[in-house]
Amino acid sequence: MSPSPTRVLVLNSGSSSVKYQLLDMRDSSRLAVGLVERIGEQTSRLRHTCLDSGDTREALGPIADHEAALKAVAEELTRDGLGLDSPELAAIGHRVVHGGMFFTEPTVIDDAVLAEIERLIPVAPLHNPANLTGIRTAQALRPDLPQVAVFDTAFHTTMPESAARYAIDPKFADRYRIRRYGFHGTSHAYVSRATARLLGRTPEEVNVIVLHLGNGASASAVRGGRCVDTSMGLTPLEGLVMGTRSGDLDPAVIFHLARVGGMSMDEIDTLLNKRSGLFGLCGDNDMREIRRRIDEGDEAARLAFDIYIHRLKKYIGAYCAVLGRVDAVAFTAGVGENAAPVREAAVAGLEGLGLAVDPELNAVRADEPRLISPAGTRVAVAVVPTDEELEIATQTYALVGTGSAPVGNNS
Repeated sequence: MSPSPTRVLVLNSGSSSVKYQLLDMRDSSRLAVGLVERIGEQTSRLRHTCLDSGDTREALGPIADHEAALKAVAEELTRDGLGLDSPELAAIGHRVVHGGMFFTEPTVIDDAVLAEIERLIPVAPLHNPANLTGIRTAQALRPDLPQVAVFDTAFHTTMPESAARYAIDPKFADRYRIRRYGFHGTSHAYVSRATARLLGRTPEEVNVIVLHLGNGASASAVRGGRCVDTSMGLTPLEGLVMGTRSGDLDPAVIFHLARVGGMSMDEIDTLLNKRSGLFGLCGDNDMREIRRRIDEGDEAARLAFDIYIHRLKKYIGAYCAVLGRVDAVAFTAGVGENAAPVREAAVAGLEGLGLAVDPELNAVRADEPRLISPAGTRVAVAVVPTDEELEIATQTYALVGTGSAPVGNNS
């Protein structure tokens, strides 16, 4: 009897890109990683690395669509002896941004699942269509293989109604699916559990505030391993100041821009999602560049940074109140993991809440989870590198690894 397959291919399909990783779940090791970007353009690029050999290959040239992109990925994997036809491949795990309230856990994909993801397009118009394209293309390449959807929103479905509901007439909220869904859920799930391990405790024993700070940014309050509040809402626009998104603002700003500014809904959408946040405030959404400009005395960059930090502090304080007892605050993602000045500024002045960072520990650069708070502080402050691909692979393999999960009806 042949051993059960142990490999999982993780696909993250964007509107013009596909990120992928192939993992062996016996030890969670990565066998290959890669990225196809600028799909549909003449300047498409595929960058592939085989971790076993260390070889990295790059191909430039037009890749017409996601089907062509995934076929190119399959060819690169085959060159390394890791092809999609391998009997060692157990499943393909797909990142899906929006699962609404219907999907609360990883799900084997069939026609009904695809239809529900499609019905959610109005609340995720930039993401779910690309996710669907990646799924359908992968199904065509391996129709016999379990395809699993892992939803960004699923981790947040444990929020109580008092946190998830907006204060509007329920008949309109229910009719148009308006509620707080939250995003970056795979990251918040992974980091909250990793933080508990760092403290030598189980997730059920700890309360954690997770700060996922990248170009997109979100915060979550996690009590005993379950999300009880998060900063993003119906869409990823709400909450923290982000690279190009405004985060929280008075909803009447939209009415004002339409009535007084004469702007269309599409123009306002573009303004708030793509031309606001750090970029809108100072013309840069790269925190490294903003810090460089601050060091040179740039006042616009300084103000943008101060607004960013002010919003971050507000959420830390709010989630301390929501949780009642906080065991740790964990910084993650590109800015959270690498920008020591952000971490220092975010907790400065919050000593009354039990928060502080040690300047020397905070300055250390490392790839492993680590504490940056002084010994003896009431609340641990941690830097925990996120690993969304591993989280997707872990959830996928937990669902199909026994070989008992059904293959969806992909006809």
